[in-house]
Amino acid sequence: MSRFLGPRLKKIRRLAAMPGLTKKTKRISCDDKKKLIYFKKSQYRIQLEEKQKLRFYYGITEKKLLIYMRIALRSKSSTGLFLLKLLETRLDNIIFKLGISSTIPEARQLVNHGHIKVNGAVVNIPSLQCNPKDTFLKDFKINENVTFKNNLDFRINELLVVEYYSRQT
Repeated sequence: MSRFLGPRLKKIRRLAAMPGLTKKTKRISCDDKKKLIYFKKSQYRIQLEEKQKLRFYYGITEKKLLIYMRIALRSKSSTGLFLLKLLETRLDNIIFKLGISSTIPEARQLVNHGHIKVNGAVVNIPSLQCNPKDTFLKDFKINENVTFKNNLDFRINELLVVEYYSRQT
């Protein structure tokens, strides 16, 4: 699968402060403050930036996000919340939320290398949809049984993402 290999701090600086993407911290120098140009953003640009935040934070491609959006549109519940629920229940995101890894790309790598067991079976698919009752075991230090509680703590305006995709189709 493809993934972003470029400079993460530039993306974080452009989009917003997104926890879990890098261990580095952002420093603001005097030159950065002088370079800020204030102008009015169009509605399309705001929607596009929200979609890009979602894509970059979860490390998924445009095609996969479109698949998740179609699944969310078919659901009878709120589309935006269902989309976030689909993204939050991915295995790589759960490994990050449990504190087993310090960043989401690191969690993705742990899963790819087969260090994570779900319900006693080794899994190497980071996009695996997990249930709240699944049990996770990590192989590399101490075997700890952890149960995932479904919670959404990433702040994003999911309605703008839904509007963006409704405009596209």
